[in-house]
Amino acid sequence: MTEVACGMVFEVRWLRPSADRSGEVSTLPPLRFIAPSGREHEVIPFWAGGEVWKARIAPDEIGTWRYEIDGRAESFLVQTYSGENPVYRRGALVLAADRLRLATADGQPFFWLADTAWNGVLRAEAADWDRYLEARREQGFNVIQFVVTPWRGLERDAAGETAFEDGPPFRINPSFFERLDAKVAAINACGLYAATVMLWGLTPSDPGYRLSDADGLALARYIQARYGAYQGVWFLGGDADYRKIGLDKWKQWGRGLFGARHERSAKLVTLHPCGISWPATDFADEGWYDFIGYQSGHGDSEEHLRWLVGGPPALAGLEARKRPIVNLEPNYEGFISYHSKRKLTDYEVRRAAWWSCLLAPTAGITYGCNEIWNWGVQTEAIVGHAECGRVAPWHTMLDSSGSRCMTLLRQFFERLPWWRLRPAPQMLMRQPGLEQADAHVAVALADNGRVAVAYLPKGGSLLLRTDGLNRPSVASWFDPSEGRTFSAGVISGTECTLEAPDKRDWVWLAAGQGPGG
Repeated sequence: MTEVACGMVFEVRWLRPSADRSGEVSTLPPLRFIAPSGREHEVIPFWAGGEVWKARIAPDEIGTWRYEIDGRAESFLVQTYSGENPVYRRGALVLAADRLRLATADGQPFFWLADTAWNGVLRAEAADWDRYLEARREQGFNVIQFVVTPWRGLERDAAGETAFEDGPPFRINPSFFERLDAKVAAINACGLYAATVMLWGLTPSDPGYRLSDADGLALARYIQARYGAYQGVWFLGGDADYRKIGLDKWKQWGRGLFGARHERSAKLVTLHPCGISWPATDFADEGWYDFIGYQSGHGDSEEHLRWLVGGPPALAGLEARKRPIVNLEPNYEGFISYHSKRKLTDYEVRRAAWWSCLLAPTAGITYGCNEIWNWGVQTEAIVGHAECGRVAPWHTMLDSSGSRCMTLLRQFFERLPWWRLRPAPQMLMRQPGLEQADAHVAVALADNGRVAVAYLPKGGSLLLRTDGLNRPSVASWFDPSEGRTFSAGVISGTECTLEAPDKRDWVWLAAGQGPGG
């Protein structure tokens, strides 16, 4: 009997000579798997080319599983996973009990630290991809965001092929996806979660923009069938202006793929929107829309910074809507700013990340770098992104200063009960960012008063109300660029004055020593 570890992907392969080969996955009925407990799992098959069909499942129960193909009974044995891979040990990503953060299936809080490798699965050689994943794992990243079809940043793969033919009739190209399979599987195998973009939709050339309702659903359903067994989340849309394309189209796609409220796929779903837009308002009533992803983008103007620190992300954080909030595309390292026309540095990357983590109930952040997401092997212009200029090969930025700052950021939060942090602008006796957005101070306080965190993008002095903080509290300064920590004394009164070590950006931490919940 075939054996597989719990949580790892089990694949069934069979031949159907008479099956419709159009690539529309619904041409075959779901394959029914029966778990040891008797629970039934319906898995959508996908066409793998020629007469070959496949179905994939990540079994979540120990014991003998059964299924049937063409009237033939089959079974396989699922055993306890005994390795160290956190994806298989901790299980799927789910919503935490308070619905403000993510967690793993075993109930542990999950701090989202993603890297953007949009073209990685599409362009990388296997050995390079493994090198990259291992490096990101060691750096503390735990999610990889990527695209699995041609989009505005890549017209065709290295073989000169595309994922589908528009038709008519619309037709899937399974050989295109075959070349991606091992690299998608490698993400989980390296201990990372996969954040898969189904339908990129910014420009008229992108599939989420140009495909009809039926063809877009067929393509997304194929991607769902082929990669749904791998642990991670779905980005139904990528970089799209959902109102411009049509809200009804995206809502129907979401319902068609993931079902209505309480009748949906267990894999979490969000939307990756275009810059400075807020899809949460338009999709708030959609049962498949599990967490709020937004993009603060690559600008550095007063208007764009103000949108982040005082606009929808901050306002939604104060309202504490019952969905996690994650900035899926903040300032990218090396991106040429929309406004100042200079390359964004590790400082802008760091600033956007700390703001994003403290302006809403802390859930995590995504990092991005021009060289990494493009995945070139030589210096080149990026397809569809003339504004970025020419960028160096991907590997030159694998250990960049910006990525090191993300490692430090996660290490900082993981030492705290970060899942208890809530935005606390009421602690500020005066907001330095009222005159200039780039001076905005973000403050968060744990819901039990034991921990407070403040990010000062320009150092300096700050007056705080500390009556909500358990006292006495031991305070310290954390250097988010180098990881150094300095004492900041003890907080004992209901007000205090902070004086940062210098004019660079600093993080202030107070850990309460007094009674508290």
